[in-house]
Amino acid sequence: MTSQVSLPWESAVSASPTRLRDRGEAEAYVASVCFKHGPPKLLGAELEWVVQHCDNPHRPLQARHLAEALGAHVPHSLVPDSPHDPLPHGCTVTVEPGGQLEISSPPCASLTELIATVEGDTAALTDLLDPAGLVLTDSGADPHRPSRRLVDIPRYTAMETAFDRIGPMGRAMMCSTAAVQVCLDAGTSAEVALRWAALHDLGPVLLAAFANSPRLGGRCTGWASSRMRAWFTLDPDRTRPSRVHRNHAADWDPAADWARRALDTPLLCQRRPGSRWDVPNGVTFADWLSGALPGCPTTADLAYHLTTLFPPVRPQGYLEVRYLDAQPVGQWLVPVAVLAALLADPAVTVAARDACAPTVGRWLPAARHGLRDDTLAAAAIAVFELACHALPALNAPAEVQSLVEEITEHRVRRGRCPADDLAGAPSGGLTDGGAVHRS
Repeated sequence: MTSQVSLPWESAVSASPTRLRDRGEAEAYVASVCFKHGPPKLLGAELEWVVQHCDNPHRPLQARHLAEALGAHVPHSLVPDSPHDPLPHGCTVTVEPGGQLEISSPPCASLTELIATVEGDTAALTDLLDPAGLVLTDSGADPHRPSRRLVDIPRYTAMETAFDRIGPMGRAMMCSTAAVQVCLDAGTSAEVALRWAALHDLGPVLLAAFANSPRLGGRCTGWASSRMRAWFTLDPDRTRPSRVHRNHAADWDPAADWARRALDTPLLCQRRPGSRWDVPNGVTFADWLSGALPGCPTTADLAYHLTTLFPPVRPQGYLEVRYLDAQPVGQWLVPVAVLAALLADPAVTVAARDACAPTVGRWLPAARHGLRDDTLAAAAIAVFELACHALPALNAPAEVQSLVEEITEHRVRRGRCPADDLAGAPSGGLTDGGAVHRS
């Protein structure tokens, strides 16, 4: 969902936070920390998993059991005095509200390095869980158990309160979903607008191609990605995709757009002593600047507020892609490799945007139908072909290229996504009580 640790390439919050005097100053701060310019060199990934008992996937997790299994790697959210040691290859472990586990890689200089790092630490994490009778699952949502929060910290209590005002999907997202998140450098000042726009234009197509959560809480929901259905429903102000310019003018500045959005998004919580961080409904950060809440917000308060915004693509100095479901065993690296290939060469990035032009904005059809939507399926074939042709330039391992090509041929070209292969998916495609959408 959202990491509680700072990756090495994240903008560090100043040790001496400064008081924000007005909106202009706050927007300038957001723009400066969220979009770091420079040649795109680094790549990272954050992998989440739903955790289950090996012998009974319906059995609830217990926080103490999970903490004991993680040992010295357990985060402070479960054991405040834990050393929170990284895994052997440098990934850090966090525990999401419902007990989902996440590992966050350090930034890596190549796809090959990233794969070795994440594969090594995934194996280490599996070895920690195995003696405790726990297993990492291969779905983007918990298919068996109802949503139940294990981690009791003020942030999650305030989130639960805020999301409950809107509906039940907040708890589902917090406690029952898992993702593959891909982290890419924002690029030079000349490239950032293209890279930001491309990640959004690719969103519906890649969401559909990698949808992998048809079941949630013991039932088939009728959505290929029940996870993204939950995200889009729980708090639209906080989770909606950012607007991008299809043919952006030379003066379009995504950093300024994001800064305005951040200031106008309601606060999710306000850090303070004690266990109650909740805030009145609808109070934005801009309202706080104007005196709607006690105290004067600082750059540290604004930096924390930015961690409570959950759009499909989130700028954190680098660009974090958040619209991909957790993948079947051994396949997490496919969406990472596809995105890395499509963003490595501006010419390929432009071609990918062109291929996705008919699908721009089709987020909900993508989450509902996956690649059983003809428009999304056609764009996916073109996008995956571009990625296959671009991967050799990244010197990706041969087995990675072969896996991407295999999935392109045997899944994407057939209009299928991982959700179609999960047990319990309805015969003839994923629907919501009616016909599958065809464009």
